[in-house]
Amino acid sequence: MEDFTGSQKKIINMVKQNALNFYNDFSGVMSAKGKKARQLRVRVIAFRDYRADGEHAMMVTDFFCLPQQEKEFEACINSIHADGGGDIPEDGLEALAYAIKSKWTNEGAKKRQVIVVWTDAGTHELGFGSTSPYYPKGMPRNMSELNDWWDDMNANYKRLVLFAPDEPGWSYIAQTWENVVHIPSAAGNGLAEQNYGEILNHIANSV
Repeated sequence: MEDFTGSQKKIINMVKQNALNFYNDFSGVMSAKGKKARQLRVRVIAFRDYRADGEHAMMVTDFFCLPQQEKEFEACINSIHADGGGDIPEDGLEALAYAIKSKWTNEGAKKRQVIVVWTDAGTHELGFGSTSPYYPKGMPRNMSELNDWWDDMNANYKRLVLFAPDEPGWSYIAQTWENVVHIPSAAGNGLAEQNYGEILNHIANSV
């Protein structure tokens, strides 16, 4: 969005703080369930709008191994700020495409490839920002092709947790894709502790 209010900045700061606390919080939930993750790798994809933000529309990192790379992960999260975006919808489907094509690990007997999307905005259709010279090559051309990308992932490993509005794009994915949990969000309401706890539980239950 073009004009970020104090409330919106408070929301993004809350999400950032949850991200910084994620390793300890997730470890605590796992411990309570009598489980332990041998390896935790986290990748960050922050998205805006290619038409409005150009080269600053998407921040895509490599995986961070936690807790070993905790300082690097913290620096990455702290570099994210609420600005840009143009109109209300963002290029969230392109961010999801980046996530699906991550370099997932093949190590471990019980691998889990979990994508968590947090947004309080609707999403543009795929390719909406393709007129920008910074739009990435190799993106799916339409939702059908993005469906295929998701289908190509191993159903035994993949999980998608959507904290997103019940709007076209996100609602379609929630209703038609397998292994998806949708926690509807409302614009400006942020990520409440209850929602954050649900996300942690869904991830821990899948391991």
